[in-house]
Amino acid sequence: MLEEFKKFAMRGNVIDLAVGVIIGAAFGTIINSLVTDIIMPIIGAVTGGLDFSNYFLPLSRNVTATALADARKQGAALAWGNFLTITLNFLIIAWVLFVVVRFVNRLKPEEEKQPPLTKQEQLLTEIRDLLKADRKAG
Repeated sequence: MLEEFKKFAMRGNVIDLAVGVIIGAAFGTIINSLVTDIIMPIIGAVTGGLDFSNYFLPLSRNVTATALADARKQGAALAWGNFLTITLNFLIIAWVLFVVVRFVNRLKPEEEKQPPLTKQEQLLTEIRDLLKADRKAG
């Protein structure tokens, strides 16, 4: 069983996945900082100093605080501003990943972008080419 586990763990896909998860977590932290420390303050400045992360709707009469952290200590609060910030984080991460994948795909040679043809596809391509050549000759 130990030998099977070793074979499984040492497969390229498992190691690639582990590296991807670690890099993804680090990338997520960078994007979170970008949103929290740069983008949201700019949005706040444009909108007159609004801080979306502290916007909440109290769900209990006990909640009298004006800051989300304090409100959560007092009772239930619907933190819609925090949700907005996290949603913006997700959209930025998705957009940045889209741009990175698009850029990497443009760097790849054309033959790497397309999967190799199956035997059926190769045969159909040859038939198509023969038919084209026959039409031109005839």
